[in-house]
Amino acid sequence: MLRFWKKRIKTGVIAENLEFDRGLEEIKKEIKDKIKRYFAGSLAIRMVDSGSCNACEAECNALSNPYYDLQRLGIHFVASPRHADVLLLSGVMTFNMYHHVWDAYNQMPSPKWVITLGDCPYNLSVFEKTYAIKGVDLPVDFHIPGCPPNPENIIKGFLEFLKGFEK
Repeated sequence: MLRFWKKRIKTGVIAENLEFDRGLEEIKKEIKDKIKRYFAGSLAIRMVDSGSCNACEAECNALSNPYYDLQRLGIHFVASPRHADVLLLSGVMTFNMYHHVWDAYNQMPSPKWVITLGDCPYNLSVFEKTYAIKGVDLPVDFHIPGCPPNPENIIKGFLEFLKGFEK
């Protein structure tokens, strides 16, 4: 065990992608600036799973780990739609979740935005022709593609969403 730690101390961390880390840090700084400008420093997101396989939710859980740490940028996931600025919708819209998603949307204060996450809400994927699928008919403002999108793509998607306020 002692040999392992001596070797570890000598070589350091070799699994890092420093170029990517630099790019991610620049993106995080830009997101923080835009949230400060457009949302007074705090963007509250209410995530709703409307019938997904939970892969998108697992990737969103990674956004709160120490590597990505979205709370440091001013992005917070909230439990109540009454505290949310953005409704983050993942999964296909099933009949059972349809009214609950609309209730969450109607409870959000104005102005409010809807972001869809993953390929399922956008194109219904393989579930398009099944009897249990209603489909998303909310006014969607932005879409983050991927099946599932990795945390870097979700962060880049948030940045693109925030760039829409400059127009």
